[in-house]
Amino acid sequence: MTWDAIIVGGGHNGLVCAAYLAQAKKRVLVLERRAVVGGAAVTEEFHPGFRNSVASYTVSLLQPKVIQDLQLERHGLRTVLRRANNFLPLPDGRYLLAAAGRTAAEVAKFSRRDAAALPAYEQRLELFADVLRSWALRAPPDLGAQPGWQALPALWQMGRLGRELAALSPALRQELLDLFTLSAAEYLDRWFESEPIKALFGFDGVVGNYASPYTPGSAYVLLHHVFGQCNGVKGAWGHALGGMGAITQAMAASAREAGATIRVDAAVQHLLVENGRVVGVALQNGEVIEAKCVVANVNPKLLYEGLLAPEQVPDATRERMAHWRCGSGTFRMNVALARLPDFSALPGSGDQLTAGIILAPSLDYMDRAWQDARHFGWSREPIVEMLIPSTLDDSLAPPGAHVASLFCQHVAPVLPDGRSWDMCREEVADLMVATVERYAPGFTASVLGRQILSPLDLERTFGLVGGDIFHGALSLNQLFAARPMIGQAGYRGALPGLYLCGAGTHPGGGVTGAPGHNAAQVILADH
Repeated sequence: MTWDAIIVGGGHNGLVCAAYLAQAKKRVLVLERRAVVGGAAVTEEFHPGFRNSVASYTVSLLQPKVIQDLQLERHGLRTVLRRANNFLPLPDGRYLLAAAGRTAAEVAKFSRRDAAALPAYEQRLELFADVLRSWALRAPPDLGAQPGWQALPALWQMGRLGRELAALSPALRQELLDLFTLSAAEYLDRWFESEPIKALFGFDGVVGNYASPYTPGSAYVLLHHVFGQCNGVKGAWGHALGGMGAITQAMAASAREAGATIRVDAAVQHLLVENGRVVGVALQNGEVIEAKCVVANVNPKLLYEGLLAPEQVPDATRERMAHWRCGSGTFRMNVALARLPDFSALPGSGDQLTAGIILAPSLDYMDRAWQDARHFGWSREPIVEMLIPSTLDDSLAPPGAHVASLFCQHVAPVLPDGRSWDMCREEVADLMVATVERYAPGFTASVLGRQILSPLDLERTFGLVGGDIFHGALSLNQLFAARPMIGQAGYRGALPGLYLCGAGTHPGGGVTGAPGHNAAQVILADH
């Protein structure tokens, strides 16, 4: 049997692509290496009786159109609960809590000037986020198209983009360009004077981004994290009941109902290429499966350097992948807790425990964390974001107990002294727990168990090359029509019969479903 499409990788974008293709009556086969679909968006038991979203851990960027088209709620996705935004405890006992109805008053504790500037800042980011939203479900212009009629779609798209940007004032167009090139720190300095406020917002410029907040281009990463929504509230983040796996299981159910076939424990060894065209895959067990096209839901670097032989990859693509920048500087932990943490800055229960808890009091602190990781392999004073999803979802832990997600930065994807992460993971995990302990005394004693995912573990388990949660850095030279490279931004790969649908394509990382949606539309147009 020859399939219409084989999708390599059962992560969320692969499932979205499969569902759309199957809805169009295409014969679709999804091949997933692990024993469960979902990629990095899965819910698993990591300690007896404790379940959590073990890799991707919070939701905002998931496209409402994807939720609707795939009827995810009918397929089991229960309400995505909106959580309080962020809680920033400080070493001196003060704190800043961004939550509905109280953010302005919290900011005013540190600076009345910053509180007055806050509405205009939020409106400005919202305006620019709307520009991103308008292009999230469109393929970027194919700037690599050959002259002639093949270039007409790209020219039309460029004209459309130009018309939309022309609707902004010249000053706003300049500021939007600045967001793609400035550092998060420089952009925030334009708006605010207080270090805690800049730290609260600046964290979004380094989360999943192996860089300093003073690194040029980090301002865009800040914007990337606010173009989503939760329960209709733009820029808000939330929690899917049952964890992130509830999202991908609903996607899988939708794809199966439409007619797609999904196989787990089906690792692809390499793609089959005949006369320069991709015609199927070979599995690690020796099975050969043919298809009219193959859709890769993996990091482009993994695709071109791992699933194809060097001589099968065009020179320009091979050179691009040699310089494709991966590595989030991420160290991920899941922790089983006997009780909730109690923060010195704000003891007891409250919105702070449903928020994203940011342990990084200033931009300079974040910069030192990055410098440390570059020189020593990991930050001596790391950045830690902690979420406690069991405060919203009691299905994740036994009664009275809780689970915490620790998203820790910065660590080097490859240690500078040649040591393996397998040698250092426990030491670094102890440091991350001790960092939380400084702000919430008694936290260490409450830990019943923990799961540790170093950059190497993230790569081995989920295919995140260098631990990169975005499948490639969100830098200007790796965005939009250059993601993954000029000529392939339209989801068509380097060889005929090959397509890309993962986070290494536009609009980038996060649980959006947008690359899967967009790739499916291109494939259907071609077939």
